[in-house]
Amino acid sequence: MGLQFDHPDWYYLIREIYSAYRFSSAGGSALIRNHQKEVRHRIARCLEKDPAFEAPPAETKPVCAHLAAALDAGRDENTRVLIQAIERVYPALTWRYGYDRIPRGLERKFAYAELLGPRGPVVGETVILGLVLFAPRCVYPVHSHKGITESYLCLAGACSENDAGVYAPGSWILNQAGHEHRITTGDHRPCLLLYAWIGEPEILIGQKMVFSRPVKRQT
Repeated sequence: MGLQFDHPDWYYLIREIYSAYRFSSAGGSALIRNHQKEVRHRIARCLEKDPAFEAPPAETKPVCAHLAAALDAGRDENTRVLIQAIERVYPALTWRYGYDRIPRGLERKFAYAELLGPRGPVVGETVILGLVLFAPRCVYPVHSHKGITESYLCLAGACSENDAGVYAPGSWILNQAGHEHRITTGDHRPCLLLYAWIGEPEILIGQKMVFSRPVKRQT
């Protein structure tokens, strides 16, 4: 029957993400507006093909201890519809780090879970959608994405990127391909972000996450 009938909670979640990219304000930014349009076109094309569903085993990371608090906070924000859709699938999420090496302590303060992409659970080749969760007092080091344009939609909590501003629920962050960025969170609350990556299929499937500067680990 396909994704809509065999895995309806996942179908509705992807549809809600599509709606966020269609109806959320771009704040007058032509760059953000064009990116939103391209992301939703890629989502639409993926859904039209009745994508496969290939969920890996559910897996948590230490930061997931903060997920309940983030979801609770998101219910009171303008992103509540997305939060509700996430709540229907989050026990099945596979949380990952994505890096071969990460700084000591960071393994307790962040993780991401892919929702749609070359590696599933909802399989698509031209866009990657996912969630990233940051604990309080997280410093996510400088990094960039070669050949990939990235956007974040803040769902709960707040964060800062490159110390340039504070992004609360409903805020958009756009990182053009190759743009170096660093994310920080406040002292008391976790932050949950939705992200979208767009790029050529071979780049998306072969992307390797690395920090822009050498990782220093204590011995």
